[in-house]
Amino acid sequence: MAAVLVIGRIIGVYALLFGVTLITPILVALWYRELDLGHFIWPMAGSLGLGALLWLTGRPRLRHELNVRDGYLIVALFWLLLSLLGAWPLWMGLGLSPIDALFESASGLTTTGATVISGLDALPRSLLFYRQQLQWLGGMGLIVLGVAVMPMLGIAGMQLYRAEAPGPLKEEKLTPRLTQTARALWLIYVGLTLACAGGYWLAGMTPFDAVAHSLATVSTGGFSTHDASMAYFQSSAVEAVAVVFMLLAAINFGIHYLAWTQRDPLAYLRDLESRTFLGFVAAMVLLIALMLVWHGPYEQFHVSLRDATFEVVSIVTSTGFGTVDFSHWPDFLPLLLIYASFVGGCGGSTAGGMKVLRVLLMVKQSMLEVRQLIHPRAVQPLRLGSRIVDPRLAHSIWAFFALYAFTVSILTLSMIHAGLAPLDAFSAVAACLNNLGPGLGEVAFSFQSVSDSGKLIGVSAMLLGRLEILTILVILSPDFWRQ
Repeated sequence: MAAVLVIGRIIGVYALLFGVTLITPILVALWYRELDLGHFIWPMAGSLGLGALLWLTGRPRLRHELNVRDGYLIVALFWLLLSLLGAWPLWMGLGLSPIDALFESASGLTTTGATVISGLDALPRSLLFYRQQLQWLGGMGLIVLGVAVMPMLGIAGMQLYRAEAPGPLKEEKLTPRLTQTARALWLIYVGLTLACAGGYWLAGMTPFDAVAHSLATVSTGGFSTHDASMAYFQSSAVEAVAVVFMLLAAINFGIHYLAWTQRDPLAYLRDLESRTFLGFVAAMVLLIALMLVWHGPYEQFHVSLRDATFEVVSIVTSTGFGTVDFSHWPDFLPLLLIYASFVGGCGGSTAGGMKVLRVLLMVKQSMLEVRQLIHPRAVQPLRLGSRIVDPRLAHSIWAFFALYAFTVSILTLSMIHAGLAPLDAFSAVAACLNNLGPGLGEVAFSFQSVSDSGKLIGVSAMLLGRLEILTILVILSPDFWRQ
């Protein structure tokens, strides 16, 4: 009973935090003299009321040490509840159906960036800002923010951090105390957002667009305030700022912390995962730029290089901004970009995908197995730079890959059953599971035409991708509930 009370109390904290965040779009509405505030006030009252109720219900049992089971359950319940609460203003303010509102909310909070809304340029700015804010909150995760205030509850937050944090090395902390780690992450996150907003403003965006797009860039979310996305601005300076901050957001925030505290920019180059990530992006850009010139859509290499750079960075970092329609690029290029989204960014970043470190370790393990066949008596440990990798970690990564591939297969078949063509279904699943946003064919720009069942499958894929599959699968396991 104590565990139930504490879990309810923690969920109440997050409901309270979410209710407080609705003050920001209300202030935006007042600034732009949008007088209809009911679609924010009622959800804010509901979130605060629910949070207060759960908080007070759990108050008699203040002390309880969370175990692994509690952490996974809290994170799963949190993301489900937050997606529902986040849909409330969209349902009331835009008149979306409940399923469309849930899809848009989950897409924002999981930083997927897929949308069911058209006519963005004509929408009230408060609702546009609210969509961007959802992505920003989901980028670092309110769970990590909540961990910073867990001492108020007298509860250790490590299990929440492990269940929420992306990447294979979840036990590693930047600082000795977890609350300090959470605060450091959020300070870096806020600092990057402010710098990005300043860069966009200097590049020619209006202050509103600069702030709104910085929220989506640093979270690698990809929502825009315009239907044309980044193509609306027709500015190489804006694209350059976006590329820089999408790359920064997709690098492990632990490396940002080291580079900042040690005043050492070379920390990025010393980190094997960051080097691999940047090398992978550069190779993809060069290949696609050459292919675009070779196949004729572009006559000048510098033009193809500009578009290839933006689209590759946007796709690999799972941001999903667009300046051109890559789904109509020639040959295998559209599918290659979808494949690249499975790699994603670095562990410990806001990017989606399987993460570069996992892919790197799988490649190294495969090469090691080949060498072992040639030299069966040799003892060859798996190394990551100078570090010997625990064999259990390598096995868990291959298990994760198997689960990822199995999930893609099942969800793709489900999407086909929901009415999408096979290639469109595969790209829709990749776009949602990798938290990417744009797909191919019918879902290249919007999921508006997808059936309600297909949208619910998409929501499931987004949550699976945001929590890296295992958190959800653990909750669904019968063994979990028998403990």
